[in-house]
Amino acid sequence: MKKIGFLSFGHWSASPHSATRSAADVLLQSIELAVAAEELGADGAYFRVHHFARQLASPFPLLAAVGARTRRIEIGTGVIDMRYENPFYMAEDAGAADLISGGRLQLGISRGSPEQVVEGWRYFGYSPAEGTTDADMGRRHGEVFFELLKGEGFARPNPQPMFPNPPGLLRMEPFSAGLRERIWWGSASDATAIWAAQQGMNLQSSTLKADESGEPFHVQQARQIRAYRAAWKEAGHAREPRVSVSRSIFALMNDLDRQYFGAGADSDQIGVIDNMRAVFGRSYAAEPDRLVEQLRADEAIAEADTLLLTVPNQLGVDYNAHVIESILTHVAPALGWR
Repeated sequence: MKKIGFLSFGHWSASPHSATRSAADVLLQSIELAVAAEELGADGAYFRVHHFARQLASPFPLLAAVGARTRRIEIGTGVIDMRYENPFYMAEDAGAADLISGGRLQLGISRGSPEQVVEGWRYFGYSPAEGTTDADMGRRHGEVFFELLKGEGFARPNPQPMFPNPPGLLRMEPFSAGLRERIWWGSASDATAIWAAQQGMNLQSSTLKADESGEPFHVQQARQIRAYRAAWKEAGHAREPRVSVSRSIFALMNDLDRQYFGAGADSDQIGVIDNMRAVFGRSYAAEPDRLVEQLRADEAIAEADTLLLTVPNQLGVDYNAHVIESILTHVAPALGWR
């Protein structure tokens, strides 16, 4: 069995061919797609976070709204760039959204991805400490946020507060028990995957990775997952970790599917991202029988317990619901995922 959700990048543009021509379109359609995905039996609704871009940016209002409209589906991010985040404010927002959803938040966080502007985190009031990098800062913000989710008191109470305080040091409120076990670290390298395991975070691995061996993407990603699991075991954590991978997967069911995705890329790509040589995983687009054969050979999908389907959100709610339903109905059962 494998949990299957969708991951939306939340793009919008003024193009007449786009079903999302404004930020309002993207936000409202994201909610509707999560509702539709839940009705179809999907397990998760995940959203990307990018600043200074015509994409989804502030996740917690959206997550709270999705949580209020749904009852079962997991709700998450993939990922929040921690270079931009105040961990204390974020702990409050996350706690509130998790309580609204009834404890269904699955937050993917990371040190960040390539940006739309130069050092955008500086506009948010953050800069690395002397002798450190912005990546160090992102990981540090992540560590502080993760620590706050323990719910332990740390702040000295005012001796003359406006409202009565409970005894002892105070913690961030609202506190949502269990959220700390539902934090994921988005990792693009073996080293950061091992670091995430040591911290006790779940692992998110996306459609790109540092090219550390020259092997196919799915082989390198599978090795990354195995290294993560080994580090988790060595760290002695009590619970079992979760691991997700994301993929662009389209079952060609009709002429419209073939028109959109019939000529898609069917091999890995090599590029440079943030001065790092990276391997980008292939897209999968084929008739269901052929798709099952291709996915069965993907070592990283086999290693993961959660698969996130990247959806073309600008094609609208109905079409994306069709994309999700096609995988759930015609592909997943043949692979033993359902």
